[in-house]
Amino acid sequence: MNRRELLTMIMSATGYAMVGSPVLLAGCTSASGARNTGNLSSDPNVSPLIAEIAETIIPRTDTPGAKDAAVAPFMIKIVEDCYDSEDQTVFYQGLEAFRELCQVRFGQDFAELSDQQRTEFLRELDQVARSYPRAPDSPVHYFVMLKQLTLFAYFTSEIVQTQVLRLVPVPGRYDGCYPYQKGDTAWAI
Repeated sequence: MNRRELLTMIMSATGYAMVGSPVLLAGCTSASGARNTGNLSSDPNVSPLIAEIAETIIPRTDTPGAKDAAVAPFMIKIVEDCYDSEDQTVFYQGLEAFRELCQVRFGQDFAELSDQQRTEFLRELDQVARSYPRAPDSPVHYFVMLKQLTLFAYFTSEIVQTQVLRLVPVPGRYDGCYPYQKGDTAWAI
C-alpha cells in the first residue's frame, strides 16, 4: 500500500464518520424530545428535603456539612439539566416515595425526625437500594441517585475544595511520587 491509498482510506473513513454523525447524534435525544423540567425547582418542598437528606449523609462535624456546601440547588440543577427524562422521573417519583415512606414509618416529615431516626431510615433505604433488582435497561434506584449526587455536589463545592481538601489552584508540574503521611487530607483536583 502506498501513501496515496492510505490517505484515500483515511479520508473515506473520516468522511463517513462526519456524514454519519448527525444520525448518531439524533440518537442522543430522549424519545419525547423534551426534558421533564420544572418538577424539582418548582416544588418548594424538594430543595429543603434534598438538603436534609444530604446533611444526614454528610453531616457537619469539624468539617463543613452538605448544607454548608449548598448541595441541594446544585443537585436539582444537575437532575434538571443533565438527566434524561426517564431518570428525572425516577428521581422525582423517588422523592415522593421517600416522603410517603417516612410518613408511614414515623408519622412525620423527614425534617422533623431525630438524627438517630434519620440515620436509621437512610440505612434501611440503602439496604433496599442495594437489593434492588436491576435489569440492564432499567434505571438505578432513586436512593443511589441521591447518594451519588450528594457526594458529587459536596466534593465539587468550593467550600470543600478550599476548606476540607488541599487545593493548589494553579497547575504545577506533575510529581507522581509525592509524600503522603497517614491522616493527611486528600488533594483537590
